[in-house]
Amino acid sequence: MDKKLRYHHLGIPTTAPLKGEVYLKEYKCYHCGFENSAYGIEYMRYDEDCPLPEIVKTKPHIAFEVEDVYEYIKGKKILIEPNSPSEGNIVAFIEEEGMPIELIQTVRSSRRR
Repeated sequence: MDKKLRYHHLGIPTTAPLKGEVYLKEYKCYHCGFENSAYGIEYMRYDEDCPLPEIVKTKPHIAFEVEDVYEYIKGKKILIEPNSPSEGNIVAFIEEEGMPIELIQTVRSSRRR
């Protein structure tokens, strides 16, 4: 495994509504569980008209933190281009051996405290 990757979470698709779901309007999906999981397990539920690739909606994905998403995805099969679903994060999905992989870059503020 690439030593530059740091485990972040395991995303598991589900069709059942779960307590505490948060809706991501732009992606037409719900997510929950990550904040309360000691192992970083996150459940994802997708609307029927969710625009994300089928592989992302139907297969579990593992997510890793990387220093530079744009650099890391070079030469990879990109499923979802880099985007910012939440403030302070840039994410992208690639495909590796038929499985979706999420890459997360934390964007640090350049302001000094």
